Amino acid sequence: MGFYRKLSQREGVNYRLPTEAEWEYACRAGAKTIFYWGNDFDGSYAWYYENSGIQTQPVGEKRPNALGLYDMSGNVWEWCQDWYGEYYYGSSPLRDPQGPSSGAYRVVRGGSWLNPPEGLRSSRRSYCYPDPDVYYGPDVGFLSSGM
Repeated sequence: MGFYRKLSQREGVNYRLPTEAEWEYACRAGAKTIFYWGNDFDGSYAWYYENSGIQTQPVGEKRPNALGLYDMSGNVWEWCQDWYGEYYYGSSPLRDPQGPSSGAYRVVRGGSWLNPPEGLRSSRRSYCYPDPDVYYGPDVGFLSSGM
């Protein structure tokens, strides 16, 4: 979030992380399948533990989704603006949910190069503690490509 704050100040435009709902909309690109490319895993779309060399890879080397966005599944977990709520979506608004108003963790989406194929489903979600002094490792980042 600090990156987006500095970018916003420099550019004079309000940038921010996507909400979890925005992230999933961008990831799926209209698809209703398990992965944004279909129901069967295809390593030509995602970096995961079997093809990543056990490290983060340059963005844009795999096939993009229907919106032209790269690495929406695999490579690195992507931070979202939302606080994590395990059961939030059971009672959230159907249109443009904004996530819980507070919490201890922020949502991360998309899976990473450490995951097996089933960990890269478009619906896959997890969370991380949002402390800038905590090192999350090389498999947590943010959406910055193809936009």
